[in-house]
Amino acid sequence: MNRKQKRIDKWLVGILTLAVALNFMNIWEDEYVNPYYTSAVKSMMQNLHNFFFASFDPAGFVTVDKPPVAFWIQTISAKIFGFHGWSVILPQALAGVGSVILLYVMIKKIFGVAAGRIAALTMAITPIVPAVSRTNNIDSLLVFTLLVATWMLFKAVAMKKHRWLFLAFVLIGVGFNMKMMQAYMVLPAFYLFYWLAAKIDWKKKIGLLSGATVLLIVVSLSWATIVDLIPEDKRPYIGSSETNSVLELALGYNGISRLTGEMSSGGSNGQNEQPIPPSGNMQDEPPLANEELQTGENTADSSDNENQQNSNLDSGQDLNFKNAPGGQFPPQMDGDNNGPGGGNTGRFNTGTPGVFRLIQDGLADQISWFLPLAIVSIIGLLSGVRLKETLSTKVLHTIFWLAWLVPVALFFSIAGFFHQYYLIMLAPPIAAVIGAGLPVLWKAYRKNEGWKSWLLPIGIALTAGLQVSIMLPDKETIGLTFILVVGIIGIILALALAVIKQRSAINTYMMTAALSVLVIGPLYWAMTPILYGGNSMLPEAGPTSSKDGQLPQIDDMAFPGDEQDVSMNNDNQVGTNEAPNDEKSPTNREKRNDGPGMNGQVNQSLLTFLEKNRNGTKYLFATLDSTTAAPYIIETGEAVMTMGGFSGADSILTVTKLEELVESGDVHYFLIGNRGMGGNAEIISWIQENGTEVSAEEWRENEDNQQVGPGGGASKLYYVDMEGEE
Repeated sequence: MNRKQKRIDKWLVGILTLAVALNFMNIWEDEYVNPYYTSAVKSMMQNLHNFFFASFDPAGFVTVDKPPVAFWIQTISAKIFGFHGWSVILPQALAGVGSVILLYVMIKKIFGVAAGRIAALTMAITPIVPAVSRTNNIDSLLVFTLLVATWMLFKAVAMKKHRWLFLAFVLIGVGFNMKMMQAYMVLPAFYLFYWLAAKIDWKKKIGLLSGATVLLIVVSLSWATIVDLIPEDKRPYIGSSETNSVLELALGYNGISRLTGEMSSGGSNGQNEQPIPPSGNMQDEPPLANEELQTGENTADSSDNENQQNSNLDSGQDLNFKNAPGGQFPPQMDGDNNGPGGGNTGRFNTGTPGVFRLIQDGLADQISWFLPLAIVSIIGLLSGVRLKETLSTKVLHTIFWLAWLVPVALFFSIAGFFHQYYLIMLAPPIAAVIGAGLPVLWKAYRKNEGWKSWLLPIGIALTAGLQVSIMLPDKETIGLTFILVVGIIGIILALALAVIKQRSAINTYMMTAALSVLVIGPLYWAMTPILYGGNSMLPEAGPTSSKDGQLPQIDDMAFPGDEQDVSMNNDNQVGTNEAPNDEKSPTNREKRNDGPGMNGQVNQSLLTFLEKNRNGTKYLFATLDSTTAAPYIIETGEAVMTMGGFSGADSILTVTKLEELVESGDVHYFLIGNRGMGGNAEIISWIQENGTEVSAEEWRENEDNQQVGPGGGASKLYYVDMEGEE
């Protein structure tokens, strides 16, 4: 009994309890999570065809913009526990806790129990980790998969069993089938570690790594190759691709375009492309051409709209771009110079590319709370290493985590297109080097090892300073006094450690107190999705409740075709200059977790009308983008055609093909706005010319409350029937 008790790490139990709370608490309140992916799960539950292709809609018309493995897991979870918001979140929440456990196991084995505990705690409270894990976005599952692959790699070297190496690379291939090229970010660390650590001759290393690479490629491209070989009329259109190809999607939109930031608006086949300006500065960029933002009434002259748009942008006033027609987006607006790095908030709130990007507002509060301490830890871990000597196991493992950290940090420092929650890729290496490094820094400090003894107080002081700068932009929410007290105590304790260098209990107490202070800020941030409600479309952490009375910020948007937070809020029309009345504005939880779909509700009058009049058509109705379709798929399980894919920009249909669908009786009703994204303007024109507009009194719940429709302008319902046409 006593031996069993000794094997139980009570500190780990406490850390895991915290991780479970951060990842699981209140997830049952987020009923529909990210509707784009939740709709796919609903569709995939209906048949194996949809399941295999990760179809967005029950009819298998178009896929989501990612590979299927993560959604297979979510669908299986929903099959077992029933279709609920929490059942599609469950795999990611479990993965978040699993990642904490894996880090503990791997770091403890090499660097000791204390190191494992510190790494696990750091991973658990890194704000973006629970923020992502509480949603059905797939990054948490991807990170867990890559950490399992890491465990296998370490096992391959320690046991000298080559099969573990092959399994590790196979698992990275599985990660590719979760989120494509993002899984390959860890490959430099895998190749470098095995080359340095494996106790075999270099020729055999080349052979084994070559074989592992072949397996990686085969597994990575297996699903993509199968899908691309299937005739296009036998499978869904590949969402957000330009050529209806999974391989093109992987290498383009989900590949190199993430780095360059230059891409067309979904699958426009080169038409009406709006590449992201690399500068992230909109002052030198022209306004949107030919796709002007329109008011809900759609009565203003286009030139007036353009002038109004430019006036708003020049004044720095926020436009309600989340209501933009068809999910289109204007060039980037400059952010405020109020971030920790003194930089702009940048596109999608990801800062200005450069060396200090990760400590700018929008990114620092998601991932960088312990970054100075991580850098100092790396210095301590690698100090005294001589390349001519045989590297120790601890040094080799440090090099692995460093080879994971540096390339990924470099990517996020220069990339043109990503979202804040992608930063979860940095959480494992940062947590690992801090866990491994802090005991080393403490030992150097206690033994007064020259310049190394200064690393601990320096790391604590720099980290405290950065944390103050991270919290300052939210001083009105959390209180300036709280921020200053945390910062001042942290810096004072760091200075005390620097001055009082002696072996006594007081040093231990001071270091424990200092590290405890450094935990307060990130722990609070990690709790904010529970306290204020999370954003399931674009997960982020932070006390954002003070922004409830503001219009949506441009930095909250996503690029067309990705997991964007497109809100069709009936109360706010595109281009309005006035913020909603603070007394009437919803809370964060109400805005972000407000029901089925991007706008939080199904138009029950429309649904009743369509169910009564559809006359057995395959599709309940057709619309331009998934924003409109998602709530109806989730609520009814019926097929809704998204003619332009996720954002309305995919060129899926031709006029001829649409005519065939109407003639065959597959679809008759079309809910659209005024314009088409990408190459779909001709489709919209054809519907308007050949269809009969259904009176708003028959389907709109409130005639005075005109919702912005897919394609821009007030939404209109058309009935198209080709009977009698030649």
